[in-house]
Amino acid sequence: MSEIILKLENITKVYPNGVVANKNINVEFAKGEIHSIVGENGAGKSTLMKIIFANEKQTTGNIYYKGQLINYSSSLEAIHNGIGMVYQHFKLIPSFTVAQNIILGSEPVSNKIFLDMKNSISKTQEIASKYGFDIDVNQKVEKLTVSAKQKVEILKTLYRDAKVIILDEPTAVLTPQETEALFNQLLNFKELGYTIIFISHKLNEVKRISDRITVICNGETKGTFNATDVSIDELTELIIGRKLENSFDELRKEVKDAKNVLEVNNLTCKVLGVNKVDNVNFQIKEGEILGIAGVQGNGQEELIKAITGMASSTSGNVILNSVDITNMKIKDRRNNGLSYVPEDRMIDGIADKATISENIISSYYDRDDVSGKVFMKNKSIKEISKNLIKRFSIKTKDENQKIESLSGGNIQKVVVAREWNTSFKLMVAEQPTRGIDVGSARYIHEQLIEMRNNGKAILLVSADLNEVMSLSDRLIVMYDGKIVGHFKNIKNVSENELGLYMLGIKKQSDEELKGA
Repeated sequence: MSEIILKLENITKVYPNGVVANKNINVEFAKGEIHSIVGENGAGKSTLMKIIFANEKQTTGNIYYKGQLINYSSSLEAIHNGIGMVYQHFKLIPSFTVAQNIILGSEPVSNKIFLDMKNSISKTQEIASKYGFDIDVNQKVEKLTVSAKQKVEILKTLYRDAKVIILDEPTAVLTPQETEALFNQLLNFKELGYTIIFISHKLNEVKRISDRITVICNGETKGTFNATDVSIDELTELIIGRKLENSFDELRKEVKDAKNVLEVNNLTCKVLGVNKVDNVNFQIKEGEILGIAGVQGNGQEELIKAITGMASSTSGNVILNSVDITNMKIKDRRNNGLSYVPEDRMIDGIADKATISENIISSYYDRDDVSGKVFMKNKSIKEISKNLIKRFSIKTKDENQKIESLSGGNIQKVVVAREWNTSFKLMVAEQPTRGIDVGSARYIHEQLIEMRNNGKAILLVSADLNEVMSLSDRLIVMYDGKIVGHFKNIKNVSENELGLYMLGIKKQSDEELKGA
């Protein structure tokens, strides 16, 4: 093996509340390798990365970087010494240019006082060109695609001369083509001697890009393996303790005499004078999952807000259960049969300081079995919460635990459980498994299929093509606010072909799009 650039020795992290996040973790990262870290949500991956990046302090154990024992006081110190991190949720200032974002905190100055913007632009463009990033450093970040923003984040680390780069879920919102381009760049970095620590739940990508893979389970390492020596099935078993079936075909049941549940007619949503949703038409029947694929920022967000009542449409209408809900309040839409699993569970999905049971009843707190004339029916709420915790396999001490203390996967299960426990006809599931492990994702997928089999309509929006292709009965693709592709038989289309529609390279004719 090559020279060891980073070594973790008996790293243990115990939080003040007694939770053990990491326990005696030993891992070595070699110079010029791509080393993946995999594990369930709550396994301790994020905590370990935060410790490496000096956002957290280990309780016990040592970290050696370039052969020297280190004890950085902050992530700023880690950055200055050559350790960089690219977060899943980018930390960029939209109104700043690419160059301004890259140099922020490490700005070149002239005469030891003034910002040397000319030098900044020259320097950042030079770095972008050196590493093969096709990007205009004078462009404002708010105008960039998701993949371009990710390039800016990587360039920020390279500008600071990082030798170890931690990437957290880097392909979560990328098309197959963009993922391929990123992998080519990572392989180039590896050849140049950089060490890449790659965090992902997509085991097929982990297997493909990695030199070595470390599995973490319940805060402990299950071992480090050469990528060529371990299969995806073996990794899955190490992570969750059992094998997973890849197909959902055997779970699907035919729903006969299905009626339309949702109809979206000529819907247009204008934001600051721009048609973010541009004359969109589609319908979903009972017992059907309709998937929407598309690169983030192509109108999916505005479409979902218009359907769920979180924003108004400019023209057109939305029909749910034969009732026009276009101008209804959110509560009235819910009463008419709408449920919603939002994209950002932390902002729109939960009240983080509240308990699990409080979150579980939050969308039907005034229902007769939950609310009395004067007081809440605590006994009933407790029973509902316990039943849902059991049904959805939510890992928690009890229903009174604060939801913010749960792992991401378990928080997502609470959100899905709450929405399932309503009298819904249509569930809008927006990025339902983003950032959660294979075991939790599989469970949520199985629940969505079961809802479908019971005659519910599901609108599934996902940036994960594998998810949307494996779950959906039909699929539409959005680009620039329009539907550019409609696929009745998903088995006849590949991920690469879908990627071409998502990037706007291909578009079906109006005739082909009829019947969406």
